[in-house]
Amino acid sequence: MSAKEKAVEVLGNVANKITNQKYIMAIKKAFVTLMPVIIAGAFATLVSNMIMGTESGLAHFEAFRFLADYKPIMSAISYATLNFLTIGAVFLIGIELGRINGEKSLFPGLMALIAFISVIPTTLELDVNGTATMVKDVLARQFSDPKSLFLGMIMAILSVEIYCKLGRIDRLKIKMPDSVPSNVVSSFSSLIPAIITVLLTATLGFVFHNVTDLYLHEAVYKIIQQPLESVVQGLPGILTLMFVAQIFWVIGIHGNQMIKPIREPLLLGAIAVNMTAFQEGKEAPNIITMPFWDVYMTIGGSGLTLGLLIAIFIASKRTDMRSIAKLSIGPGIFNINEPVIFGLPIMLNPLMAIPFILTPLVTGTIGYIATATGFAGKAVVMVPWTTPVILSAWLSTAGSWGAVITQIICLAVATLIYLPFVMIANKKDMDQQTELTHSA
Repeated sequence: MSAKEKAVEVLGNVANKITNQKYIMAIKKAFVTLMPVIIAGAFATLVSNMIMGTESGLAHFEAFRFLADYKPIMSAISYATLNFLTIGAVFLIGIELGRINGEKSLFPGLMALIAFISVIPTTLELDVNGTATMVKDVLARQFSDPKSLFLGMIMAILSVEIYCKLGRIDRLKIKMPDSVPSNVVSSFSSLIPAIITVLLTATLGFVFHNVTDLYLHEAVYKIIQQPLESVVQGLPGILTLMFVAQIFWVIGIHGNQMIKPIREPLLLGAIAVNMTAFQEGKEAPNIITMPFWDVYMTIGGSGLTLGLLIAIFIASKRTDMRSIAKLSIGPGIFNINEPVIFGLPIMLNPLMAIPFILTPLVTGTIGYIATATGFAGKAVVMVPWTTPVILSAWLSTAGSWGAVITQIICLAVATLIYLPFVMIANKKDMDQQTELTHSA
């Protein structure tokens, strides 16, 4: 076995272990389910500001001023979706992990949510007319929005694992007569494991606070979430994440699926924060978000293969490559590029692997510089990843033409990067044909 084959096999084994890890599977499935909720909140934010807003929206004009009266509808949708992102994630991770562990009911999701709430403070000190007032039995916004996402994920995994393990202990199950309906039997069978699980998680939160004088959410945010956010919000961090994804693609493994458990919580959390700030008329804090990844680093799909297709139409003399390009251009417009990745192919193709890996790193850098300098607006709306080029940049930034121009520049740069490799492919094909002619 060659060194190349050994490397591919090792990476393949690592990828399979990561993909099949049950916690990663649960997180991935939960965020896939949560995506429509995030997009619904993004739609409400977009409509609220660009149509019903009196300062920058359509309602600014007298003829459409009446639209502002309906803005509370969009605000309610935005609040119900974006401000409860962590609550939804905790519930769904609990359900998915419970299913992986053999639990058919939805109760593990509820168990995860109860465990999460049991370790967060529900008494807050508020400033009321200049006087500090203690308010009890409330859920602060920071515990339902993305700031507490990692604590929620940890508590969901911990509580469901404890609950499922206790549920397998026969002595902890309350036996019921055969005449009792199955749903009642199931509820009573879960009673003792559920009580023990909640008791353990609540005790964990209590002991941790008393020993460290910190709440669990503070420790998790400072030790885990904040450092990860800082890394991903920096250009080297996001480029490293993209580089890893591209390497997996090249060896024939779905790169986005491999990095999704790391990427989704951080980048979706970042766009949720930006959307909330935009809704409130504040400056969006985050440059790198999920739309940033889609708008500048995956135009036409992973590796910016829309640029490759354009390069093939410009310079390729090979009928096979042009045929693949014709079949791939339709899906490519909507950022679906499996036809070109597996048809050209790009995977296990050393020639095309180089621009495939390099291009998103270059365009990501361009997008970051354009946004950091203020030329392109920050993403403040979550748009579906299938949104076509130009439209995705305009919608995600709530109408920033600088972002549109930057995205067009990125596509042009991608085409220029791919062009020399398409020309090399032409030459290789001609050389092969010449060799066949001489041998005949």
